[in-house]
Amino acid sequence: MPYPVMLFAAGFGTRMGALTADRPKPLIGVAGRTLLDHALSLARYAEAPKIVVNAHYKADQITDHLRGQDVEVLIEQPDILDTGGGLKAARASLGAGPVFTLNTDAVWAGPNPLTLLAEMWEPQMDALLLCLPPAQAIGHAGAGDFTLTDGRLSRGPGLVYSGAQLIRPEVLDSVPERIFSMNVAWDILLKRGALHGCTYPGAWCDVGHPGGITLAEDMLARHV
Repeated sequence: MPYPVMLFAAGFGTRMGALTADRPKPLIGVAGRTLLDHALSLARYAEAPKIVVNAHYKADQITDHLRGQDVEVLIEQPDILDTGGGLKAARASLGAGPVFTLNTDAVWAGPNPLTLLAEMWEPQMDALLLCLPPAQAIGHAGAGDFTLTDGRLSRGPGLVYSGAQLIRPEVLDSVPERIFSMNVAWDILLKRGALHGCTYPGAWCDVGHPGGITLAEDMLARHV
């Protein structure tokens, strides 16, 4: 079953340095396409019935880039809402039921991450996070964010969170804050032992920093 998709595109992209002085990070080019267009392709291939993009930093450029496309842009003003707050604010646009969320600062080589999540989703789940071993997380430093045991996640090194998940947005209803990270919602589920995860079999590249552009282009060239 296809699910709506929320693409996170509101961040300041400070790790990109001068590259984001005149444009938002999602409009940086990788292999001839913007990061945002790479993410949009994944959403469309997954036959998402609705695509929502949030924007804050240089939001007019995001809006102009998407004009005439089947995408709703939600501009976060005056404050940027972070990932959890952004999803909470988009509830009315996304409708009822599970939704995908996808960061726009990564590039994938392998199966579509959204269709993979949909295949692994079970009706009793509240959230399913797509993770990968550090060796497959190109351009990402660190030992990982989660460990995975019998399909359930706990905090700790072992797997890197890819920025793709399938989640029931009502999990956010118990969070009173307007501005908050998805980590707040995940912690609620972790306390119940209800944060699920699965692993991505392909390669993934973090393009949150300038060096990630070349790394991502090299990865894509190897996986043609």
